[in-house]
Amino acid sequence: MDRRGFLLTALAGVLAWPLVAWAQPPPQQPRQPIIGITLGGSLPNPYAEAFRVALAGFGWVDGQNVRIEYRYAEGRPERYPGFFAEFMRLNVNVIVAGGGTIPALAARQATRTTPIIVFVPDPVTAGLVASLARPGGNVTGLSMQIMEIGVKRLGLLKELVPGMERIGVFCDAADAGEATAIEEAASGLRSRVQILRISRVPEFEEAFEAAKRGRAQALILCASGFFTSHQKHLLELAARYRIPTIYEHRDFAISGGLMSYGPSIAEMYRSAATYTDKLLRGAKPSDLPIEQPTKFELVINLKTAKALGLTIPPSLLARADQIVE
Repeated sequence: MDRRGFLLTALAGVLAWPLVAWAQPPPQQPRQPIIGITLGGSLPNPYAEAFRVALAGFGWVDGQNVRIEYRYAEGRPERYPGFFAEFMRLNVNVIVAGGGTIPALAARQATRTTPIIVFVPDPVTAGLVASLARPGGNVTGLSMQIMEIGVKRLGLLKELVPGMERIGVFCDAADAGEATAIEEAASGLRSRVQILRISRVPEFEEAFEAAKRGRAQALILCASGFFTSHQKHLLELAARYRIPTIYEHRDFAISGGLMSYGPSIAEMYRSAATYTDKLLRGAKPSDLPIEQPTKFELVINLKTAKALGLTIPPSLLARADQIVE
């Protein structure tokens, strides 16, 4: 090839190079992480907002660098398996199984690989983790100390109603551990406990009727996502039957219940955001110990107490985190 032919061939190659480069597809962007979260209630939901805000504090902003898929059971626990099946189709990176033991077990049934964050009374007994210190598997989260809290609620009722001898305990038929702990504690306090297991909404009124026949002087409503989902109905029944009742968390007392004591649910969802951040940054759920709530709230509704003809002892009022008047 002469000098002229060589130069023409080289020039043609240079001119063709940009066309080849332009024809290549652009580099693929990494997939935005997806978080699937279930909640027992409906919209508007302050706990969903608590989770979102806490997660943003770690730099994960919904719609910018992470996508949060919310699902609300609205008091229908049968919806959870469908939610988790949908999360699997979406290929979520983390599942926050809010709503109690039922959704936690449904999530574990759906996947043994995707990290799951749960809030349950006893994740070891439920078969979700191997131990609190080293969960193993794909589940981590919080143990809600329900047994101890139930006994604490019993003590608060005894303080509110001196000489109380008969106590009704409403528990979710799917998880009666708290009721058993209350029964054991009551025996040492010379109180008789009537445990009423509830699995369906029509059984709510039946339970109040049974408590009335048993001459219960007060009621303890055990922790249950099922009960929380039907808060309004339970409060209406408690007002109609005029039985002093202590509930799981503040929403009950603020909405008209007499008294509530339990872990801050909003704080638990903030803790879930902490777990989520660690998991998204590469931590393994098997290495993240199960934690216990650190913030508990006592809320007393004075308006309801007055309607029931009760006088709240000053010692209880002094310890209340919030008083509804």
